[in-house]
Amino acid sequence: MAELIQKNTESSLIDQVEEPKDMNDIVFNLMVNPNLTPVNYFNDFSEEGFEVENLSGKENDESGIFISDNGALMAMTTHALHHHLESDPQTATEILISRAARRMICQGVKPQAVSAFLYHINIANPNGQVIASGAKKGLENAAQKFGLKVSERKIRFDSFSAHGPISPTIIISMVGSVPDKDKLVTHQLKNKGNDIFVIGKSHEDINSSEYLEFYHEINDSPLPVFDINVESRLHEVMRQLVDKKLISSASPVGKGGLFFSLMRAGMPVGLGFDITTDAEIRKDAFLFGESMGRIIVGVPKDLEDDFVDFMQGTKLPFFTLGHVTKGEVRVDDESLGYIDKMIPNA
Repeated sequence: MAELIQKNTESSLIDQVEEPKDMNDIVFNLMVNPNLTPVNYFNDFSEEGFEVENLSGKENDESGIFISDNGALMAMTTHALHHHLESDPQTATEILISRAARRMICQGVKPQAVSAFLYHINIANPNGQVIASGAKKGLENAAQKFGLKVSERKIRFDSFSAHGPISPTIIISMVGSVPDKDKLVTHQLKNKGNDIFVIGKSHEDINSSEYLEFYHEINDSPLPVFDINVESRLHEVMRQLVDKKLISSASPVGKGGLFFSLMRAGMPVGLGFDITTDAEIRKDAFLFGESMGRIIVGVPKDLEDDFVDFMQGTKLPFFTLGHVTKGEVRVDDESLGYIDKMIPNA
C-alpha cells in the first residue's frame, strides 16, 4: 500500500514563480481573497480580542475562551485542512494540529486534548485506507509531541464513494485549559512604539500559501516548510514567555504569512506597523509565505532587554521585525497607507 501514495519531496516551487515587482499590487489583490479579506466575518479580522474581566459563559465568545459552570477557564478551537491529505496525510495532520496548538499557546492557553474527523474518504478504496492510516499516525505523533490526549485514540470518518472531485479533508477540534487568567495574551498589537519580533526562522518558501494559490493561481504545490521538533521547541519557549510576562501580544504566523498576520493584529485596534524584510530572502516569500514554526510577538520597550536575554538563552532563532505605529503600514520604508483605510469597500 505504501506505493499508492508517494510523498512529495519537492521542497518549493519558488524558483518557478517570478517575483512581482509591486508589493502594493500583491497586498490589495490578496485583500479581496475570501480567506484573507478583513470584511469576512469568519476570519480573525473580526476578532475584538478579550479582557479577562469581560469573559463570560456566553456561547458566542469569539476568543474561543469560556468560563465553565464551575468557574474554570477553558478554550476550544476547530481547524480544517485539505492540502496534501492524499499525498502526505501524516505530515498534513501534524501541521494542522501544530497550528491549532500554537494558536492556543499564543493566548496563554495549555492545549489538553484533540479529536479528529476525516471527511470525504472512501474507506473501501485502498487509497482511502492509506489516507486514514497516515492521518492516524500524524494525530498520534503530534499528540505525543505536544502532550495532548486523543479522543478515543482514533480518527472518526465518513465514508463516501461518489462525491466527485471533492478533496478529502481532516477537521480537528482541540480543547485547552487556562493555567493563569492573569497571563492570558491577545493577538492584538498594543501600543505605538512597541517592538515587533519574530520567533522562528523565515524560509524561501511560498508552498501551499494563499499568495501562491490566489495571486499566482497555482493550486498544486508541496506543503509548507515544517519540522515538528522545531514546532515543539517553539511551543515550549512561547509558554515560558507568557509565564514570564515578557510579551504584550502574540500571533502565530498563519494564512497570508507575516504581512496578513500583522494586519489581523493591527486592524481591530487601528494600529499599524513599520517592518523591514530580510534581504537574503525573496520579499514575497518573507511577507506572504506560510512556512510553519513562527510567532510574531509584541514587546514593550522596557522589556526588550529582558526579552532578548531570554531568547538568546533558548538558542531558538528570532529577529527584530519592526515596531508598532499609530496607524501607518510601512514595509522597507515604503508606505502602503493607513490600516483603517485598507479595508476594501469599507
